Amino acid sequence: MEMSVLHAIASAANFALVAGLLALGACTLGACAMSSPQIGTRAGLGCVDDSPACIDQRQATLRHMVNDRSRSWVHESPTPEAYASGVRLFAYKSKKKELTCDELRRGKLEADTARSSLNSVGDRLTPAQVSRSVMLAGEVGRELEREFNRRCKRG
Repeated sequence: MEMSVLHAIASAANFALVAGLLALGACTLGACAMSSPQIGTRAGLGCVDDSPACIDQRQATLRHMVNDRSRSWVHESPTPEAYASGVRLFAYKSKKKELTCDELRRGKLEADTARSSLNSVGDRLTPAQVSRSVMLAGEVGRELEREFNRRCKRG
């Protein structure tokens, strides 16, 4: 075999090994694990790509959050990836008519702080992901503010 062919084979093998290790690392960190209820119900918060598996995780997480009568997720601290996934923001958008005034206030604050949180991630998110998430946060923040003003503002 020629040296360039051997080099190409070695490069492909190294790439496959690195890709496998990265996938294993992601699963170890909880992106693939579904055995723990906390990981399983929140897995979509850190899943920001558009793969079918990631979309499924985000949809399952959103369903869980919307169906959570206690709305415990409102009191959790979001990560920049949680903003980028859109799950929390869509949950606020879906539940705004049912949220208490305090929960609306928290949601508005969360939407308002999304921009600075997203801008702090460095290269973990693409500029397009950051831009879409900032626009969604702005839209959700305005909706929550309108709902707050409609129901909660006094005199």
